[in-house]
Amino acid sequence: MKKEHIMKKLRVVFMGTPEFAVATLDAIRKAGHDVVAVVTTPDKPAGRGQHLRCSEVKNYAIAHQIPVLQPEKLKDEAFVEDLRDYYADIFVVVAFRMLPKCVYQMPLLGTFNVHASLLPQYRGAAPIQRAIMNGETMTGVTTFLLDEHTDTGSILLQKEVEITKEDNAGTLHDKLMAIGAELAVETLRQLAENTIHPVPQQMFDNLKPAPKIFKEDMLIRWDDTAENIYNHVRGLSPYPAAFTRIGLKNPDTNNLQPCNLKIFDIKITNNPSTQKPGKITINSYKEMLISTKNCDISVKILQIEGKKRMNIEDFLAGFRLNCYTDYLF
Repeated sequence: MKKEHIMKKLRVVFMGTPEFAVATLDAIRKAGHDVVAVVTTPDKPAGRGQHLRCSEVKNYAIAHQIPVLQPEKLKDEAFVEDLRDYYADIFVVVAFRMLPKCVYQMPLLGTFNVHASLLPQYRGAAPIQRAIMNGETMTGVTTFLLDEHTDTGSILLQKEVEITKEDNAGTLHDKLMAIGAELAVETLRQLAENTIHPVPQQMFDNLKPAPKIFKEDMLIRWDDTAENIYNHVRGLSPYPAAFTRIGLKNPDTNNLQPCNLKIFDIKITNNPSTQKPGKITINSYKEMLISTKNCDISVKILQIEGKKRMNIEDFLAGFRLNCYTDYLF
């Protein structure tokens, strides 16, 4: 009779905050490992009522009766001692803060991170958005050992994922979330069996960073090419969303009030742009066309400031161009 392979069960402390991290936490628990504690960010006030809101990881931990630690400072002596008392074999980190050396070196098997790119490319806080914004056709997930720098530790495992022309940040997030969970479980298995060999990251001249997205990164530059604008929009959709500005006319004073317009989905047309970049044309087919450096783009889903997100047909049904400028800026 063939002997059934039994995976070694590890004591795991999991560290993470958003939904992206929950899939990995769930996969580790379902794989049979003992998740002895979860470390996540402190509850924060949110919404109009400023009520305290838990992280997605904390919600999961509470639902599955896993102890939760929420330190303000990761070097706090009381937190470090509490962490030590769990006698974890390994720490797993997904979308969390940078850890101090006294924490990531604590467990016998070390600490590994699940990162949504093919390191060393796209180190930083926004690898999913930046890869699409740059027009990449391939990305992936990497598990790597933590060291004193951001996303520079030795690589454990990697898996490639295609970026299709239809992908946006939301769809790619979901693909990488599922792949990351699988890769984390496989990384734990190989670490437990001592069959994995960490490989130092290679250094290249053309490394592309993935810094956090700020508001100035979200603004659409209409004097760019239609292809670059398309990648920009889908790389920021559905969140935080690319935006442009339209001028709201004051009929009494003739003054213009800038009004933000979020754009979530566009299509590149075959029409060469003959107007100044940013010029709006609404044609007989109920399309909103915007001029760019080379080709017109057709807006599909958008949200004007103070209104809900809607498709272009519903938007144009209530949109009066004579109340606004006929260009975006």
